[in-house]
Amino acid sequence: MFLEKSGKPNDRKGWIEVVVGSMFSGKTEELIRRLRRASIAMQKVEIFKPRVDTRYSDSDVVSHNSTSIRSTPVENSSNILLLANDVDVIGIDEAQFFDDGLVDVCNKLANSGIRVVVAGLDMDFQGKPFGPIPNLLSVAEYVTKVHAICVRCGHLAQNSHRLSNNDKKVMLGERQEYEPLCRECYNEAKKEEV
Repeated sequence: MFLEKSGKPNDRKGWIEVVVGSMFSGKTEELIRRLRRASIAMQKVEIFKPRVDTRYSDSDVVSHNSTSIRSTPVENSSNILLLANDVDVIGIDEAQFFDDGLVDVCNKLANSGIRVVVAGLDMDFQGKPFGPIPNLLSVAEYVTKVHAICVRCGHLAQNSHRLSNNDKKVMLGERQEYEPLCRECYNEAKKEEV
């Protein structure tokens, strides 16, 4: 049971929602949609993103389709706990770029009665689980996997294929650096690289 500032019990229950998929699949748009609906419902919302994500804006969360929402950039997951005051809903974008402590942060927030909505890549460009996402999936009450469209064959895409030879795990990029591919086209692309 959560205690309000007045000391009276509040039956407010928290939970974790995770939206995952490849690049260009609509993860951030879905996050923004859910947070805007919470705002319409008169819930107090706070949004966080990793400070490293400066592709479209230093401060706003921005989708590839230019939909945006105000956010607070943070260095690490523990900063979210410090800054999350008097809120009903927390949004976290680009969760794959956070440290592994994000799972504990999300659990603490949910345990205190806050709805936590997280969006991020579930796999890196090599097709491997990315950052804290796998552990978040295991503790979340709700998981949504969204898909892009494979740019080579038109089927559902679940992989983010990197077009450059850069092998750094974290490389911010757009359509010039990445393309969404289905499993078959991704495997073919990997063979071509060898």
